[in-house]
Amino acid sequence: MILVLLGTQNNSFHRLLEEVEKNIENGTIKEEVIAQKGYTKFESNKIKLFDEVPLDEMKKLINQANIIITHGGVGSIITAITKGKKVIAVPRLKKYKEHVNDHQTEIVEAFNRESYIIGIQDVSELGDALTRIKEFTPKKYEKNTGNIIKIIEDFIEKN
Repeated sequence: MILVLLGTQNNSFHRLLEEVEKNIENGTIKEEVIAQKGYTKFESNKIKLFDEVPLDEMKKLINQANIIITHGGVGSIITAITKGKKVIAVPRLKKYKEHVNDHQTEIVEAFNRESYIIGIQDVSELGDALTRIKEFTPKKYEKNTGNIIKIIEDFIEKN
C-alpha cells in the first residue's frame, strides 16, 4: 500500500494527488493508494481519500505502508523515516499558493542529501521517483536531535 500524506496545512496540494492518480492510470502505481488530503479538495475513484485521520489510525496506516509519498513537512518526513519507511517527498510551492513561502524545497533537499528520502522538486518527477524507490535503501534514521537541528540550522542560515 502507498500512503500519501498532505499534512494539515490550510492550503491545497491538488497537483500531487493529480500526479498520483496519473501514475495509477498509466500503471506505474499498481497497489492500493490511501491519502490523507487535509484541505485539498480532490475526488477520485482510484485513491481512498480521507480529510484527516485519527492519530491511532494514522500510526497503523504508516506501519502498513510500503511507500509514503508526502509533502515537504518536517513532521511528516520524520514520522515516516523514524519507522524506516521508503519516502518520496515533494515540496509545496508558493507560486501555486500551496504555502506562504518555499521553505519545503530546502527541507526536502536536506533530507534527500542525507539519503533519508527520495526528494523531488516537482510533481512531474513522481513517476521516475516511484521507479527509483524500488531499489532505494533509505539511510537508517536514528533519533539524533543534533542532526535534525543541523538540518534546520542550515535551512535557517540559507534564509
